[in-house]
Amino acid sequence: MYQSLLFCHSVLRWFVLVSLLYSIFRAYRGYSSKLPFTKTDNSVRHWTATIAHIQLIFGILIYVQSPIVKYFWKNFSAGIQNTDIAFFGILHILLMLCAIVLITIGSALAKRKQNDSDKFKTMLLWFSIALIVIFVAIPWPFSPLANRPYFR
Repeated sequence: MYQSLLFCHSVLRWFVLVSLLYSIFRAYRGYSSKLPFTKTDNSVRHWTATIAHIQLIFGILIYVQSPIVKYFWKNFSAGIQNTDIAFFGILHILLMLCAIVLITIGSALAKRKQNDSDKFKTMLLWFSIALIVIFVAIPWPFSPLANRPYFR
């Protein structure tokens, strides 16, 4: 089951990234061109947050089953010395939780704004910050912190 969850988490990350990039693109275009905030824009905002939350659920399920994380918490002093183990034991989950919180706050604030320009601006700001945090927290194949293949 762990391998299946890991595979789903690995594939779903691309949906999170694509939906965030698309949301940011729509928010930038809407804000800079002073476009109306349409039902499509609202759906993109909503689905981006939903996809991110689904990814969070998979991430938490993996976290509680991960042999790396179990080793990290049982052997904290040794685990914190190993960059790869420390990354997955604490850094990855904390940064991703922060990113999900940023996406959730940005989505909720944008939903409640009255002005279309403010909705786009709010989405653009919060989702962009979340994307930066996510880029740091993903174990890319080229990452010095911890690296994994693009798909597992």
